Amino acid sequence: MFSTTVIYEVLSYSVGDTKAGTKMGKLQLKNTEDETTLNCILWEETLNRLDVKLFRVGNLVRIVSASFNERFNNCLISSLELVKEAKMGLTEEEREEIYNKIIEHLEQIKDDELRLFVIGYFAEHKDKIKVSPAAKSMHHNFIGGLLVHTLECIELAKLVIKQSFQRMNEDNAIAACALHDIGKIYEYTIDEENGLIDYDEEFKKEWFSHTQYAYSLCMTKGFKKVAKMIAAHHGRAEWGAILDLNEKDLENYVYFVHHIDDLSAKFGKISAGML
Repeated sequence: MFSTTVIYEVLSYSVGDTKAGTKMGKLQLKNTEDETTLNCILWEETLNRLDVKLFRVGNLVRIVSASFNERFNNCLISSLELVKEAKMGLTEEEREEIYNKIIEHLEQIKDDELRLFVIGYFAEHKDKIKVSPAAKSMHHNFIGGLLVHTLECIELAKLVIKQSFQRMNEDNAIAACALHDIGKIYEYTIDEENGLIDYDEEFKKEWFSHTQYAYSLCMTKGFKKVAKMIAAHHGRAEWGAILDLNEKDLENYVYFVHHIDDLSAKFGKISAGML
């Protein structure tokens, strides 16, 4: 049963074209009472009436007027109201602090060639890295999200290696953690005025995914083991991995970044509202 008192959290938002050539919004909401998901459509007329800032991931909203299907898991929204605005992400000072922490870790890479390559890449693309999200909706989906996710991965990796896996090549592990999602600085766009995240259509014309980008980057530079860890970090081919961890007789090290990345994505800061 539809109720205007229910508060929803915005999970994702995108705009596309209909066959008639008009705009159509797709909005995914989570019921904050029972955590069920609601998939919503907004026609162009509604989009023109509503402030785009309403659709920021993490916002809490109330549906004022809508028509629902029989199971109340899909709806057509005609009016929406903001209850609480989500934080767009890290401040400039916070981003600079986390960026510097990452560089401090990278400076500890013992292999001179690898250290100079990774630090050089971060320095060259610092402005993009500092604002990029780590995902559109799944995890770290806010301004500076990629920084937070990258730092979490590096620090988790160093802790695990120190405690249990001293034979793991730490240089390669840290470099792979730093670069596994670096293609996201091109794969995503983020509007710094309203915090909305979308896919970059130009990136999709040249690359299959951020994984392919980072893998190619490291292979081109000759860091093959780093590249293989990056290739496997999504775990399964159907999840976007180039190297499927279901394959037999893989070297032990290729599993490492997948599990580190998964921990950060599952238990890290999911949205800016959790900062």
